[in-house]
Amino acid sequence: MSTVDGTVPAPDARRVAAARGKGAAGALARQAIRNARVRTLAFVYLFAAYAFIQPVGYRHAYATHAERLAFAESFATNKGLRLLYGEPRDLLTTSGYAAWRVGGVLAIAAAAFGLLAAVRALRAEEDSGRLELVLAGTVARRTANRAAMTAVAVGVLALWLSELAGLLLAGLPAGGSAYLALATASVALVCVGVGAVASQLAPTRRIALGLGGAVVGLMFLARVLADTLDGIGWLRWISPLGWVEELRPFTGARPLVLLLPVAAGALLLVAAARLAAARDVGTGVLPARDTADARLRLLSSPTAHALRSQRGSLTAWVGTSAAFLFILGTVSKSISPADVSQSVQDQIAKLGAGSITTPTGYLALIFSFVALALCVFACAQVGAAREEEAKQLETMLAQPVGRARWLGGRLALAAAGAVAISLTAGLLAWAGATSAGASVSLPRMLEAGANALPVALLFLGLAALAYALVPRASAHVAYGLLAVAFLWQLVGSLLGPPQWLLDLTPFAHIGLVPAQPLRPVAAAVMTAAGTAAALGAIRAFQRRDLVGA
Repeated sequence: MSTVDGTVPAPDARRVAAARGKGAAGALARQAIRNARVRTLAFVYLFAAYAFIQPVGYRHAYATHAERLAFAESFATNKGLRLLYGEPRDLLTTSGYAAWRVGGVLAIAAAAFGLLAAVRALRAEEDSGRLELVLAGTVARRTANRAAMTAVAVGVLALWLSELAGLLLAGLPAGGSAYLALATASVALVCVGVGAVASQLAPTRRIALGLGGAVVGLMFLARVLADTLDGIGWLRWISPLGWVEELRPFTGARPLVLLLPVAAGALLLVAAARLAAARDVGTGVLPARDTADARLRLLSSPTAHALRSQRGSLTAWVGTSAAFLFILGTVSKSISPADVSQSVQDQIAKLGAGSITTPTGYLALIFSFVALALCVFACAQVGAAREEEAKQLETMLAQPVGRARWLGGRLALAAAGAVAISLTAGLLAWAGATSAGASVSLPRMLEAGANALPVALLFLGLAALAYALVPRASAHVAYGLLAVAFLWQLVGSLLGPPQWLLDLTPFAHIGLVPAQPLRPVAAAVMTAAGTAAALGAIRAFQRRDLVGA
């Protein structure tokens, strides 16, 4: 009811403001869901397909109790597999295998999703300037943050539903499947909190991802140490990835452990909300480097400037890969032909995992994942170029700098970074294996690192072409193609399709060096295709308008 002068009484004004706030929050949440739909759908595909393929593949490959017993005896104490998937508890049943293999892999994927989603919904919105425009209206900052977290929660729910659907389609019990999917999704909840706090601390999206990624890396390291070293199993209790194992889906459930990720996620989100209320929009709790004294090094050319802006990211990639491959090298000695019967080796071949019965075979399998990491690095470097275009490329091109020179320099820098990462990975894997007493050739390990480069150069060219043609959707296209190609290589053979279908993914043409010879023809074809795509990208980029955020 209005007064005589047309004003609204205070109680009614508060109700009207509350209604407007709810409407704005809903609209913002729907928009955030739409903005993240491609990334969410890619993860949903990964979760559903992996959750379905692994139990079906195990049931098909190990049909008898004797085969399952041989598999369990061979791999229950294998440190290399514990490092990747965690501690197995019941490998004689399909459900126990799913809890180990599906839970171990998808928990890491859920951690990545939670971090990326939170930083995208919070820090990236500030970096682009969109949040400041939203807050210029009648929307409160708390409302905007709540809408962002609602959109992220919808994404986490979609992951839970997709994994549950995959497990159910694979024929696993409904209750245990729901619990396993919930255990996996609980990691995303914690990492959403990590990403939210990092978004308040860091002045930029890139730094926020770096801080959050470091925390997730520590979580993974704690879980790896707990699963591979004797006497420190208690480290699982300090890592959300370890909590997934302690929840024990299908193998003696401990639902009370769910209180840990719920409490940790809630505390982190509350801390993020308090930090957000205490700082200005567009800033971070940590000081930005743009107020520091001028440093003119690496400003002689666009490529040098790109190296200057990306050197922290490059250092992190090289250092992380070096440390991780050294650890993997040290456990390669735990694999020997005596540990695995011939029948089990044959079944592993059916799963498409290659030979892991020798140190060189195990390292060859690991370097197939190094190839994936290099492809992610290549796509990330193209994403950095897109970010630079949105922020400052127009000013740079006002100088005597050509578009072809700028984009060509960025792609050359990305290729050089991939070379540095791959060769460092080969060197440190050799150092780790040698320190553990494994007989591995250094030239062959360097060749294994170089063997991962052609597919990375292919995806670098494809990502660049997507950037030149559809800049705003380029990240979705590049990462979507990469996810589909690698997942098809990982699980496609379990479905028994024709060979020509399996050969559609470029990952099928990577030789398992050092266990197998390099495939020079396939490497040359992928390198040539990536180069052609990169040249096409440069040509297309010269002809289109610049695109902002």
